[in-house]
Amino acid sequence: MCEASVEATHLYCEACGHALSAPVCASCGAAAVDADGYCERCGLRQPTGRDHAEIVLDGGAAGVTDKGLRRARNEDAMALVSSGGRIVTVVCDGVGSSPRADEASAVAVETAAGALARGMPTEEAFALAARAVAKLGTSVDDAPACTYVSAVVENGTVTVGWAGDTRAYWLPGGHLLTEDDAAPTGEITAWLGADAGDVAPQVRVYAPRAPGLLLVCSDGLWRYLRGHTFPATDSTPPIETARALLRHALESGGQDNVTIVLIPLGDAHG
Repeated sequence: MCEASVEATHLYCEACGHALSAPVCASCGAAAVDADGYCERCGLRQPTGRDHAEIVLDGGAAGVTDKGLRRARNEDAMALVSSGGRIVTVVCDGVGSSPRADEASAVAVETAAGALARGMPTEEAFALAARAVAKLGTSVDDAPACTYVSAVVENGTVTVGWAGDTRAYWLPGGHLLTEDDAAPTGEITAWLGADAGDVAPQVRVYAPRAPGLLLVCSDGLWRYLRGHTFPATDSTPPIETARALLRHALESGGQDNVTIVLIPLGDAHG
């Protein structure tokens, strides 16, 4: 880290004590990345597998998550799985004012997606996820937190459950399937975490009358959807539509993490 000369057999720099086996920074090239993933020279948090990830299922359902342009890490998390004739997605957005928000979203997604894939009702899967996130907190002052939305597509119907301001839409037309758990001033009024109180999900069952796309997304996308024309439900693969929506969010400012899941229903997209 200090650029002092070292011997090939040395494990630590004799001048500054830095471990010579430390990973190399993706920005400045210094072998100075600490255990938390930050470069001790330039301060950059190193890229991780969560910074950008994509999922595509047989049948076309697809998801994209990205850290955006202004955030140091991706505190969103997503799951998209197919099991027993149902497609399940869960999207959680870490509450930025809470500690370790990325852990909260990851734990909630993993817990709820597994339960829903096994056929557990939406309310019960939500309760499991809420308890898992609450266990991360040591007190109400140290409580990782996240918003939550899940969707289960089965037998031509969509069951959506949510807490917070993570949203689900039916396309075309941008028909909003969820409501925002938020005050007029924008503060979130429902979330998962040790400080969340006795929170329960809002649940809606929707039966589309025509083929289309279910869109589940974090506020990193929907904050840029006002006035935006949703893509038509044509033969474009959902992954390409998801990438196009991600580009729209980034070109519009990319101020937050962005997560987009698209699930086709009916004959559209095959």
